[in-house]
Amino acid sequence: MAASRPHPDAKPRRLIVNADDFGRSASINQAVIRAHREGILTTTSLMVNEPAFEEAVALAREHPTLGVGLHLTLLCGHSALPPDAIPGLVNARGEFSNHPPGTGFRYFFQRSLREPLRREIHAQFQKFRATRLPLDHVNGHLHLHLHPTVFRILMSDAAQLGIKRLRLTFDPFRINLRVASGHLLYRVLHAAIYHTLSARARPALAQRGIRHTDAVFGLLQNARVDEPFVTRLLPQLPAGDSELYSHPSLNEFENEFNALISPCVREQVNQLGIKLIRYQDL
Repeated sequence: MAASRPHPDAKPRRLIVNADDFGRSASINQAVIRAHREGILTTTSLMVNEPAFEEAVALAREHPTLGVGLHLTLLCGHSALPPDAIPGLVNARGEFSNHPPGTGFRYFFQRSLREPLRREIHAQFQKFRATRLPLDHVNGHLHLHLHPTVFRILMSDAAQLGIKRLRLTFDPFRINLRVASGHLLYRVLHAAIYHTLSARARPALAQRGIRHTDAVFGLLQNARVDEPFVTRLLPQLPAGDSELYSHPSLNEFENEFNALISPCVREQVNQLGIKLIRYQDL
């Protein structure tokens, strides 16, 4: 697909390149730092309750140009608070459910879970603040920050929590159709869900002055943000601000790590005049 520069009168194309799951494992931590030092990665999202959290914080302090946000975890992970402080949210080992659909329904319909959710959300923000890292952005593991119940809590407490920038997970489906193939049912379903959630969230963010990008790429790829996808996507980036996120690691998703450190990708970014930024630059 031919590379093309934007029209001189168009808004410049700026891109946040983010890695989710920072702190989940040593492999992910090393991939994140290397992708920032050697490649195009500009930000990462920190899981504050996972095994490699302390290592991740130490590495982030050594690399102050890396923007670090909170990867709020209310599913497929561990809690900040003990189980008896958040009844109904986690098991006796402090583990959230690994079943996204069922958990989503429970969070929506069980009113008794709303205050435990609020307490856990505040505890994760507090744990992030204790690192003394600047909060670059907020998002959620498996995008649960846009779940209606969770999003309502985040918006009602946004000033107290210090939320100034948040991922609005809107992955333009028409662009995805041009640059990706396969897994069509997955892509259609997730596009429909997150287009709806994004449309509902956008006015609340505007009302509070919370900044976000116009588009977020990676949702519809589901661990397939590899070099061929990225090289097809970059020429198609819309004018304005976008985010590309992935899950780089040195073992599980090495294909995504390789895309971020690819010399061809870095050269393409330069040739297209795409400016790499962090959320704090919005």
